[in-house]
Amino acid sequence: MRPNVGFYAGEINALIKNTEEMGEKLHPSYEEIRTAIDEKKELDSERVSEIHELFAEGTKFYQLNLEKIKLLKPPAKVMGNHKKFEKAYTEYVAGCQEMTDSLVPEVNVEAFDAAEQKQDNATDVIYKTIQKITNLLLK
Repeated sequence: MRPNVGFYAGEINALIKNTEEMGEKLHPSYEEIRTAIDEKKELDSERVSEIHELFAEGTKFYQLNLEKIKLLKPPAKVMGNHKKFEKAYTEYVAGCQEMTDSLVPEVNVEAFDAAEQKQDNATDVIYKTIQKITNLLLK
């Protein structure tokens, strides 16, 4: 049975939309940590713990999205790009987990920065690959 292009496109669209929405939810807390690091300010350990919990929740959400991505049946013409997307999303989730881990028992600036870079790199690949997939599906 051939993969359903419309279903695949809809699922990819929903996954990206959900990822962006979670990112928007987590962004203010990320900014709080980033600002504290940049301004060399101490954050209250209770607040860091709250952010850690929030990030852990987000990482679990991204992990569920990754499981959905792995179950999708891409059309043949986007198979290679789908694999690239899956790999980049896996890296993104790993970066999110590393950032979450960087907050316990206190903020590890080096680990936080490395996780941020890993997420940025993965995000770039995700969006470039999604653009390619979209273009191929529209042909």
